[in-house]
Amino acid sequence: MFRAVLLVCAVLALGDAQITQVSQCIGSSAGPVPLLTIVEGCGTPPCVVPQGQDAVISMVFQAPRVIHNMKTLAMTYLLTIPVPLDLKELSETCNFLINTYCPVEPGILIVYQLRMLIEDFWPIETQWPLEFRIVDDNDVTVTCARVAIHIAPPVLEKLGAQNATMSVDV
Repeated sequence: MFRAVLLVCAVLALGDAQITQVSQCIGSSAGPVPLLTIVEGCGTPPCVVPQGQDAVISMVFQAPRVIHNMKTLAMTYLLTIPVPLDLKELSETCNFLINTYCPVEPGILIVYQLRMLIEDFWPIETQWPLEFRIVDDNDVTVTCARVAIHIAPPVLEKLGAQNATMSVDV
């Protein structure tokens, strides 16, 4: 019961958001799916994310043991070939915890948020599977979520196209 109350509090901390349907990651070290995953603006994948904007992914998961440090690894797949994505400083999971800090104790519900820029090299109007794997100091998976995203044209490009088609009567 207490765990359910904490999960509800974690959802409320993330604001007015839809829970996103995610799937199990690929591979033998996939780890458990988060208790809750929210991709901003998306309930049912593929999640539409405009090129040049942040994909905001929030996860709620439980610490299975004492964890001193965590890293977030992002991966996509080109057909069946895994392609790692360099999150740079965003890979430091402990820097983006919402409700706690590292080290975390066993059983703690952790609310984590990642803001990943959809860079210009992502082709517009394509769909990609993305995996977000959180690992501990020993590279053991703590949690992992897989979700499909659809790369939309940049928002400014859409606005420019709308403005170009508008006419003004004088």
